[in-house]
Amino acid sequence: MEWTHSLEDPVRKHFADLGVSPDLDAILGMFPRTTGDPAFEPAVIEENISRLRPEPEIDTGHPFLDLSVKTGLAFIDATFRGDRPRYGIKQYGEDIHDGFPPTIIAAVDALSAWGIGERAAELFRYWLRAFVRADGTIDYYGPSVSEYGQLLHTAALLDERVGPGGWWEDCRDPLERLASHLMRLREEAANDGGLIAGAPEADERAKVAVYFHNNAWAAKGLGRWADLCERRGRQGSAARDASHALAEDTLAAIERDWPTDETDWWLLPRVERLERPEFLTETRDSSYTNYRYWPELLSSGLLPPHMANRLVDARLTAGGQFCGMTRFMDRLDDWPLADYLYGLWSLGRKDDFLLSLYGHVAYHHAEGHLTAYEQVAFPPGRERAPYCLPCQLVAARLLVS
Repeated sequence: MEWTHSLEDPVRKHFADLGVSPDLDAILGMFPRTTGDPAFEPAVIEENISRLRPEPEIDTGHPFLDLSVKTGLAFIDATFRGDRPRYGIKQYGEDIHDGFPPTIIAAVDALSAWGIGERAAELFRYWLRAFVRADGTIDYYGPSVSEYGQLLHTAALLDERVGPGGWWEDCRDPLERLASHLMRLREEAANDGGLIAGAPEADERAKVAVYFHNNAWAAKGLGRWADLCERRGRQGSAARDASHALAEDTLAAIERDWPTDETDWWLLPRVERLERPEFLTETRDSSYTNYRYWPELLSSGLLPPHMANRLVDARLTAGGQFCGMTRFMDRLDDWPLADYLYGLWSLGRKDDFLLSLYGHVAYHHAEGHLTAYEQVAFPPGRERAPYCLPCQLVAARLLVS
């Protein structure tokens, strides 16, 4: 189909040409819906939904969005084994994936956003005690530097939403170790320009380099850790100083390395050079840049508005999305979409936010049972990689008023 090769999102162009905002009902009728097997028995999900007691009540104004949120929340306990996380099912249900930080980050964010704070705290407590080693490193085969910062942000978010409760005393030490590890990485990088080198994400863990999203989230996480420490009567000045300095150094590096030509969409994801692609899904590196490195840089809040908008525009003009969903190689992969959506919302790009949210719930979820596969084919959609929890929780994380 011709639109699978278009650099411009044809659905975005459709609504722009009409001069109207994206409409969920219209989007639901544009293409054949994704089909496939449910990750769990529908009766299990229905039972989990019946036990939900969210605050505020789930009332988005559209029944399909309501169901998407409820289904996402219900999938958390279906996916986890008690308090122990699982990334998904099939190969994603293997023990090796249990420590993947985005799983717990997404679950705690979604649960706490809807007032299910006690459960969020239970799961966070378990993860920190099970997967943070004595030296502050994460017991997982390929953690990114950004995930350390995101975990510290998650702790601050949980404290803001539900208070310290009984979780803070249990979680303080592993969180302190995570923060100390980031501080050490920053200190070790002092002689190399001050920016932290590390793996950009698990699948690309061998490609250690100085990635902008990693450093942006390390800076954000240390700043959020300082906020949390000071609220709890602890010293946070060292973390705050490191946060400010790392943010300044990262932004200076981006300003130095991004093209001065504003029409040039290839915005490097790291200090080290990468082959320039002709379009965003041409290479593996550019695909990962589009689906994870850029969205995480955006969600960190490091970029000033003119640079953040330039990043969004690069995605929109170089083949980065279809119906708002993220293009990855020859398929769609939305598990990190929440980062992109948080960035769009902070920029006030409401129509782009709605298109990505509506496209995701309409076509990344399978028709009927709403299972969100990690990767799907272009419509008519089918599973290209199994169900995973972070993909399932995109709507639940973003639809809180």
